[in-house]
Amino acid sequence: MASPSSSPPPSTAEPADAAIRASALYLNVFVVAICGLVYELLAGTLGSYLLGDSVTQFSLVIGLYLSAMGGGAWLSRRIERDLARKFIEIELAVAIVGGFSAPVLFLAFGSVVHFQVVLLGFVVAIGVLVGLELPILMRLLEGQVAFKDLVSRVLTFDYIGALAAALMFPLVLVPKLGLVRSSLIMGVANAGVGLWGTWLLGSRIRGLTGLRARGAIVLVVLLAGVGFSEHFTTWAEDEMYADPVVFTETTPYQRIVVTHGRAGFQLFLNGNLQFSSSDEYRYHEALVHPVMMATDAPPKRILILGGGDGLALREVLAHSSVEQVTLVDLDPAMTSLAKKFPALGELNRHSFQDHRVTVINDDAMVWLDEHPGRWDVIIVDFPDPNTFALGKLYTKLFYKRVAARLSPGGAAVVQATSPLFARKSYWCIVETMRAAGLSVQPYQVTVPSFGVWGYALARRVPFQPPTRVPNVALRFLNEQALAAMFVMPVDMSPVPVEVNQLDNQALVRYYEREWRKWE
Repeated sequence: MASPSSSPPPSTAEPADAAIRASALYLNVFVVAICGLVYELLAGTLGSYLLGDSVTQFSLVIGLYLSAMGGGAWLSRRIERDLARKFIEIELAVAIVGGFSAPVLFLAFGSVVHFQVVLLGFVVAIGVLVGLELPILMRLLEGQVAFKDLVSRVLTFDYIGALAAALMFPLVLVPKLGLVRSSLIMGVANAGVGLWGTWLLGSRIRGLTGLRARGAIVLVVLLAGVGFSEHFTTWAEDEMYADPVVFTETTPYQRIVVTHGRAGFQLFLNGNLQFSSSDEYRYHEALVHPVMMATDAPPKRILILGGGDGLALREVLAHSSVEQVTLVDLDPAMTSLAKKFPALGELNRHSFQDHRVTVINDDAMVWLDEHPGRWDVIIVDFPDPNTFALGKLYTKLFYKRVAARLSPGGAAVVQATSPLFARKSYWCIVETMRAAGLSVQPYQVTVPSFGVWGYALARRVPFQPPTRVPNVALRFLNEQALAAMFVMPVDMSPVPVEVNQLDNQALVRYYEREWRKWE
């Protein structure tokens, strides 16, 4: 007969095992929180990438996701039996729905008419499933610790997980992995939590072998998805664009896609066409040369805001008077794109290699405020104001900063979307520049890839449009074309608009409303 000291009493070992299981389940809370928030951020980012208007998309996603989580939490009260099995089944469901959300949404964008309904449907489904997770997990832990400790610990791990996700998403997941791979990896994490749970909670589950087999299958499918994610993304983007995709890159700021067809190559940022190599010269000659000829003296110091493709820079460097060019573009991936995609380097004539050029990767609005200096010419070549983040670069405050940086006798130009297709948007930009104290001459040109496109030429004093073209190699611009650009037909004439302020972003509202008609 064994002595009383030969084996520990069961009452001592069982609480120790329970404590280990509880600690492991708290770790599950941390992982589940990361995955849940990442799915939410993925949906909002995809919505803003593909549909524009990031504020609206994120507001809808966050609101629906949180309310769906509340619905899931309320539904959890109806689950009364087999809590351990139900928790694992929910984890596997989240893994499948959340993990495949980004791949399916990319595919749906090119083929589904009501894409936003599909997007928000995923948000609701994921929100309900995530809302079921924590209440059931807390019930599994109930009785192992005091209720107040249980609530505080679960919520602590949940909130810390949310913070981890908020940091990982912009710093690691999007720039390093991309949206599709990030979605699938979060699915793998959820499936891993579910599969691990079959060991942590095995004593409470009937039919354990079948459940583990299902978990293993889900995990293998998601891992296979991760392995083929690059091929999938390329295939999905080929479906989205008319020509084959030849280059892609996801940066912390945007998705860069280059396609190539019979007419040449096209650059897209977040799904929006920036230029086509077949006719970009019309756009850039019209953008650059009128402002270079509008100054009192041949311009020497030039500031380009945006224009990271180097095509406006190419036209600027054609002027022999130019001594110094500063180009400020937020995304370093854009200003280095010509190195990764040599065809762009040929198109911009390797302009970034010119010794007169200084490239700065920074927010143009902040940079203008923090770096004093005067420039003879300021060229503003930003993407269209289809989000509030871009809309701030078309505000009265921004144009005041531009005006303050012009040298006496200097001139500025702004690309200002289409005065034909987005008439209120165009005149909103013009009137906002005037409200900032600039004298503005509106003009327009036809670019086949875009249609009729508008610009705004400005100085700090009243002036007349230039009548001469520079003595440089030009493919489109001559004196007759220059004069015609400053004639605004009746269907592009001024209309009443609000001034675009930082706190009202009237321009983004105009832009969304007007361009939606042409989608």
